[in-house]
Amino acid sequence: MGMTDVTLVGLRVLREVAERGTFTAAAQGLGYTQSAVSRQVAALEQATGARIFDRFPGGVRPTGAGRALLRHAVAALDALEAADRELRGARDTTSRIRLGYFPAAGAVLVADALAALRSEGPGVRVTTREGSTPALVRALRSGTLDLALLTSRPPHRSPDTDAPPLRVEPLLETRLALAVPADSRFADRGTADVEDIAGEPWIAGPGGAGEPLLGVWPGLPGRPRIAHTARDWLTKLHLVAAGAGITTATPALLPVVPPGVRFVEVTGVAEEVRRVSLVSLPDRAAAASGALVDALRRRAADLAG
Repeated sequence: MGMTDVTLVGLRVLREVAERGTFTAAAQGLGYTQSAVSRQVAALEQATGARIFDRFPGGVRPTGAGRALLRHAVAALDALEAADRELRGARDTTSRIRLGYFPAAGAVLVADALAALRSEGPGVRVTTREGSTPALVRALRSGTLDLALLTSRPPHRSPDTDAPPLRVEPLLETRLALAVPADSRFADRGTADVEDIAGEPWIAGPGGAGEPLLGVWPGLPGRPRIAHTARDWLTKLHLVAAGAGITTATPALLPVVPPGVRFVEVTGVAEEVRRVSLVSLPDRAAAASGALVDALRRRAADLAG
């Protein structure tokens, strides 16, 4: 067998597994059984004569050969989609940009940039989706996203070490704060010591495999007591206002804050700085420029000011 035995279905399965990170999630996304996905991957490995995924607890990751094949698979699948549009007579001159973003970026950065874009009417069609950093990086590598807004802590390393290196443009530096009930002792003081908050009930986002709990102060001594889990920041803040617990937040990225919530600085630890960056693959240069990126840069500059 050789590369001529690689099928279109095989390439689609390759991209889906690379993006989702597990055979199970890829099977769900494609509407296949897990054994059908495994068979397609095995056929690809036989055709290429190389192992294309490394297995590890919690998922799979493309090998060097898998990443090389994925780059060509993405180009081939994109070309077929373009051919399909042309053959159906689609004379669509609108450029399409697919943007991913970390949860806290949606309400202000993304929504405001899209509003500015619509008022300018530059003929750009933008689709967006929220995700964790690992999921968004996999989607960039799999060619299902063109751009992603990611957040990082110092030292600000590239979000992965694969080749080619990702293009990372810093947009904004923000500081993490602690959201506490307005009638709490922390709100009265205006600060909260790390030792005092360690035993408090926390409101956190459900962390996936290998992902940190979002909403708990980093490096907290002991094991935090998670009283409530919620992905949505507005739900978290309303739970804080209700006196149900405390959570971390980046005030600069919040458009509205419910009454009954105060932000305080955490003492006894180093300041937690967060950088927001716009990330893309080097070959997606067209997406990494233009009206959407300009709108995101302007919004980030407003927030920084």
